[in-house]
Amino acid sequence: MGSINVRYNKLQLDFRFKGIRCREMTTLENTSANRKRVAAVLKRIEAEIQLNQFEYARHFPNSKFVEKFAAYDRLTAQGGKSDSITLEEFVEQWLIEKKAEWRPSQLRTIEDILNLYILPRFGDKEISSITKSDIMKFRADLVDGQAFAKELSASRINQILSPLRVILNDAAERYEFSSPWKSIKPLPVNRKPVHPFTLEEVLKFLDFVRQDFRCYFLVRFFTGLRTGEIDGLQWENVDFERRQILVRQSWVRNKLGPVKTKTSLREIDMNDLVYESMVQHFKLSDGRGFVFQTSGGKPMNNKNMSYRVWYPTLDILKIPRRNPYQTRHTAATLWLASGESPEWIAKQMGHANTNMLFTVYSRYVPNLTRRDGSAFEAFLNQKLKGE
Repeated sequence: MGSINVRYNKLQLDFRFKGIRCREMTTLENTSANRKRVAAVLKRIEAEIQLNQFEYARHFPNSKFVEKFAAYDRLTAQGGKSDSITLEEFVEQWLIEKKAEWRPSQLRTIEDILNLYILPRFGDKEISSITKSDIMKFRADLVDGQAFAKELSASRINQILSPLRVILNDAAERYEFSSPWKSIKPLPVNRKPVHPFTLEEVLKFLDFVRQDFRCYFLVRFFTGLRTGEIDGLQWENVDFERRQILVRQSWVRNKLGPVKTKTSLREIDMNDLVYESMVQHFKLSDGRGFVFQTSGGKPMNNKNMSYRVWYPTLDILKIPRRNPYQTRHTAATLWLASGESPEWIAKQMGHANTNMLFTVYSRYVPNLTRRDGSAFEAFLNQKLKGE
């Protein structure tokens, strides 16, 4: 059932059509009389939807949804035939159907890839006519970089190709043609090395950094929060009684949204340092909104923080430069080195299991993880001496 919302003191219609949530602004101010008028319009729209008589363009001729639903209708009318359906037409319907599955940041990323790379290359081609050779040539051009005026990493190229693969496979299944995406493997990607800080470097940094940023960085170093998670942290999700930080949202692309994965929804235990620092920080704040915010009440600008506080502090202290995300890796390696349970650490980090811990961080704690062979060597020496 639809609803009436208010934005900037104007009334907004909120309803679902063909499984898609649609929100349309009106020019009417939020008054009792206008709400009755808009309610009557909403009731009529919902009745037309029920009777399969609703025409989006008739009610909202200037809406961005008009062309999207028109494309949806054109493809539906095609039935099981892919002839004359261009990739761009299919993508319009595909986005309508898929957008409910993605976080806003994911949708923005996919739309950027489509508009910058895929649609300019394949948009006007009949989707069933795209061949494996076309895809391989496209990938080769991405690797070469000249066609796009910049060099792209293997990881970025794989990211660009991923939506194209899904689009072609979905279309092939729907319209019963053979997908050209056969035996095309992702480009090999070298795992980015992690560069965690030592405990001495962490304490040195925290002793020197500006006081108004000390709590922010202390929490990052000793909780393993991702950048979006700490920037989107609100006081309502800090449980001082249980001494836990509840990770429920993330600040990405200047918008508060869901966390990265299901396992990212978690409770992080605050050690004494984090707890005491957060208590002091709470006393200096009004206890509402974002925990770490600008004077305007918005989350910290990460780029601004990095270049005005983070990197200058590292340079002054002569600590080798790393990006702020290394604070997360630091938390993991310090927990491992202190002997904490890998299962507990994985839970704190928001990992589904301990695989990533041993894949990414084990070389920093060889004696703990028993990956250096010393335990077996000691066992052999003991046995040999016993003989």
